[in-house]
Amino acid sequence: MEDQAAREELLQDAVAAVDVAATILQVCRRDTRFRFGAYQWLLGEGLAYIMQVHLRLTEQTRRHMSGREIAEGLRALAREQFGPLARDVWQYWGIRSTRHWGEVVYNLIDAGLLQKNDEDNIDDFNDIYDVSGI
Repeated sequence: MEDQAAREELLQDAVAAVDVAATILQVCRRDTRFRFGAYQWLLGEGLAYIMQVHLRLTEQTRRHMSGREIAEGLRALAREQFGPLARDVWQYWGIRSTRHWGEVVYNLIDAGLLQKNDEDNIDDFNDIYDVSGI
């Protein structure tokens, strides 16, 4: 019985991952400026890194993140993960400004993969830093 339950849980996780990937592909078809990798990296590694490492939040202290916190956390992760190639990776993905990360986030919000609150605004991502210097 436990093996069956474990298999069902793995299957549900796999289906959820496929659903997210399919949704991201739909987003990429609607907005061709940004590559699949930007969305996948933000959802798959970026948000967890921002909460756990950059902001040092725990499950108990989890909270909504601002545009500035997201942009700054993504820069920190990119520097850590990609080193001197960070700018090139982001350019390949279509990211040339912090506003572009806002547009990626808002595309994911429109697709139902992320949420925003009433105080959030895409302009919160404007000109936080010069992406060419990451």
